[in-house]
Amino acid sequence: MAESACTSCGACCACFRVEFSVYEMAFAGGTVPDDLADEVNGNTWRMQGTGSVPIRCTALTGTVGEQVGCRIYPLRPAPCHELVEGSEGCRRARAKLGLPALE
Repeated sequence: MAESACTSCGACCACFRVEFSVYEMAFAGGTVPDDLADEVNGNTWRMQGTGSVPIRCTALTGTVGEQVGCRIYPLRPAPCHELVEGSEGCRRARAKLGLPALE
């Protein structure tokens, strides 16, 4: 099986605001660590680093476009699960950062 382009990309983690339901927070029974997200309002939380420019999720490690990882990959919120390699969102993020389109 080929390695995912996501392990060398990270564009989505450096382009998009990541907001999700409070119920995804660890304190509310979810998986997202409490210290990596901030409350937007009573029902919505946002991954730290994705609420202002320049965007870079605090869970992202490494260098975008070279080699990256996610410190909380198995615990990440729904928006991160939903954005998949090669999707329209992926293409937009890569283009925004000047990375070539995936084959």
